[in-house]
Amino acid sequence: MKAIIFDVDGTLADTEDAHRKAFNDAFVKAGLGWRWDRPLYKKLLSVTGGKQRIRFYLETHLPAFLAHDDIDARIADLHRSKTAFFVERLNNGQVPLRPGIEDLILEARAKKMTLAIATTTTPVNVTALLEANLGADSIQWFACIGDGGKVPVLKPQPDVYHWVLAELGLAAGDTLALEDSRNGLVACQRAGVPCLIVSNDYTEGQDFTGALAVWQSYQGVTVDKLKTLHAKAALTVL
Repeated sequence: MKAIIFDVDGTLADTEDAHRKAFNDAFVKAGLGWRWDRPLYKKLLSVTGGKQRIRFYLETHLPAFLAHDDIDARIADLHRSKTAFFVERLNNGQVPLRPGIEDLILEARAKKMTLAIATTTTPVNVTALLEANLGADSIQWFACIGDGGKVPVLKPQPDVYHWVLAELGLAAGDTLALEDSRNGLVACQRAGVPCLIVSNDYTEGQDFTGALAVWQSYQGVTVDKLKTLHAKAALTVL
């Protein structure tokens, strides 16, 4: 194992409820009577990407709204507003890292392990989350950051992992991805990247067939534990 690749939303932090509330704030600001509760948002998370998630909601709940001539611009405006509300929550310290993640990152850095990020979220969300929780220079701790702005197609397609692997100059089997969702797992599988799932309230119960393991927490997770898991996967492939 030469590198650890982190997803962001749901992996580094339990961000999804903050995203949900930020969407609702954006809807209120736009004068819309929409409200996404937790059960609905859990279903909407089957679609990656904020703009794509809004469109999916309209397709499944308010198809007539899609008939607006400026629908693409409206969706983009809503997403920009939502991002601003989400970043405000990050900057106010309302979205802490998942327990155990900071310890794992610091240990990996101390052991000179290469770190990278492969996410579908926007670059500003990644930067704000890292700076709010790990300090202004923490963005530099990662050899590369693949995000929703780097590739045209998001998870579960493997594009962001292909991009990260190319940037790192590593084979897929030399890395280990940390993900929380089925979409992330499928993206890893399509890229050939071994994947550990650490689920959360929004992804618990999804189909994680093919993951190296499915854990519920990062507490007590160490680099050595990850190396052991990765080594077992390599032996299975051989």
